[in-house]
Amino acid sequence: IGPGVSIFSENHSFDNPDQPVSEQGETRKGVIIEDGAWIGTKAIILDGVCVGCNSVIAAGSVVNRDVPRFAVVGGVPAKILKERIKQIEN
Repeated sequence: IGPGVSIFSENHSFDNPDQPVSEQGETRKGVIIEDGAWIGTKAIILDGVCVGCNSVIAAGSVVNRDVPRFAVVGGVPAKILKERIKQIEN
Protein backbone atom coordinates (compact mmCIF):
# COMPACT_ATOMS: atom_id res chain seq x y z
CA ILE A 1 0.00 0.00 0.00
CA GLY A 2 1.62 3.22 -1.19
CA PRO A 3 1.80 6.51 0.69
CA GLY A 4 -1.36 8.61 0.97
CA VAL A 5 -3.78 5.77 0.16
CA SER A 6 -7.30 6.33 1.55
CA ILE A 7 -9.63 3.43 2.34
CA PHE A 8 -13.22 4.34 3.22
CA SER A 9 -15.21 1.54 4.86
CA GLU A 10 -18.48 3.46 5.25
CA ASN A 11 -20.80 5.64 3.21
CA HIS A 12 -23.63 8.05 3.93
CA SER A 13 -27.23 7.07 3.20
CA PHE A 14 -29.06 9.62 1.06
CA ASP A 15 -32.19 7.92 -0.31
CA ASN A 16 -34.76 10.22 1.34
CA PRO A 17 -34.84 13.61 -0.46
CA ASP A 18 -37.07 15.05 2.31
CA GLN A 19 -34.45 14.51 5.03
CA PRO A 20 -30.97 16.05 5.36
CA VAL A 21 -28.20 13.60 4.45
CA SER A 22 -26.61 14.21 7.86
CA GLU A 23 -29.69 12.66 9.51
CA GLN A 24 -30.01 9.56 7.30
CA GLY A 25 -27.25 7.50 8.85
CA GLU A 26 -24.48 5.45 7.30
CA THR A 27 -23.89 2.10 5.67
CA ARG A 28 -20.83 -0.03 6.38
CA LYS A 29 -20.11 -2.79 3.88
CA GLY A 30 -16.35 -2.79 4.46
CA VAL A 31 -13.37 -3.18 2.15
CA ILE A 32 -11.53 -6.43 1.38
CA ILE A 33 -7.95 -6.39 0.12
CA GLU A 34 -6.72 -9.84 -0.89
CA ASP A 35 -3.15 -11.12 -0.78
CA GLY A 36 -0.58 -9.72 -3.18
CA ALA A 37 -2.54 -6.62 -4.19
CA TRP A 38 -0.43 -3.57 -5.09
CA ILE A 39 -2.06 -0.19 -4.34
CA GLY A 40 -0.38 2.91 -5.77
CA THR A 41 0.21 6.26 -4.08
CA LYS A 42 -2.88 8.35 -3.23
CA ALA A 43 -5.34 5.77 -4.54
CA ILE A 44 -8.80 5.94 -2.98
CA ILE A 45 -10.79 2.77 -2.28
CA LEU A 46 -14.47 3.23 -1.45
CA ASP A 47 -16.83 1.23 0.77
CA GLY A 48 -17.98 -2.17 -0.48
CA VAL A 49 -15.01 -2.82 -2.77
CA CYS A 50 -13.06 -6.09 -2.93
CA VAL A 51 -9.53 -5.78 -4.33
CA GLY A 52 -8.65 -9.16 -5.82
CA CYS A 53 -5.42 -11.03 -5.17
CA ASN A 54 -2.35 -10.02 -7.17
CA SER A 55 -4.15 -7.04 -8.70
CA VAL A 56 -2.62 -3.58 -9.27
CA ILE A 57 -4.31 -0.22 -8.60
CA ALA A 58 -2.60 2.70 -10.34
CA ALA A 59 -1.56 5.76 -8.35
CA GLY A 60 -4.32 8.37 -7.92
CA SER A 61 -7.14 6.02 -8.91
CA VAL A 62 -10.60 6.12 -7.33
CA VAL A 63 -11.88 2.55 -6.95
CA ASN A 64 -15.67 2.34 -6.61
CA ARG A 65 -16.24 -1.26 -7.75
CA ASP A 66 -14.59 -4.64 -7.26
CA VAL A 67 -11.17 -5.24 -8.80
CA PRO A 68 -10.83 -8.72 -10.32
CA ARG A 69 -7.93 -10.99 -9.45
CA PHE A 70 -4.80 -10.30 -11.55
CA ALA A 71 -6.29 -7.10 -13.04
CA VAL A 72 -4.56 -3.75 -13.50
CA VAL A 73 -6.93 -0.84 -12.90
CA GLY A 74 -6.53 2.92 -13.07
CA GLY A 75 -8.36 6.21 -13.51
CA VAL A 76 -11.23 8.16 -11.98
CA PRO A 77 -13.29 6.08 -11.66
CA ALA A 78 -10.91 3.12 -11.94
CA LYS A 79 -11.38 0.86 -14.96
CA ILE A 80 -9.63 -2.31 -16.02
CA LEU A 81 -6.60 -1.38 -18.11
CA LYS A 82 -5.32 -4.91 -18.63
CA GLU A 83 -5.26 -8.39 -17.15
CA ARG A 84 -2.08 -9.85 -15.71
CA ILE A 85 -1.31 -13.37 -16.86
CA LYS A 86 -1.27 -15.86 -14.04
CA GLN A 87 1.87 -17.94 -14.28
CA ILE A 88 1.22 -21.62 -13.51
CA GLU A 89 4.28 -23.61 -12.53
CA ASN A 90 4.33 -27.34 -13.19
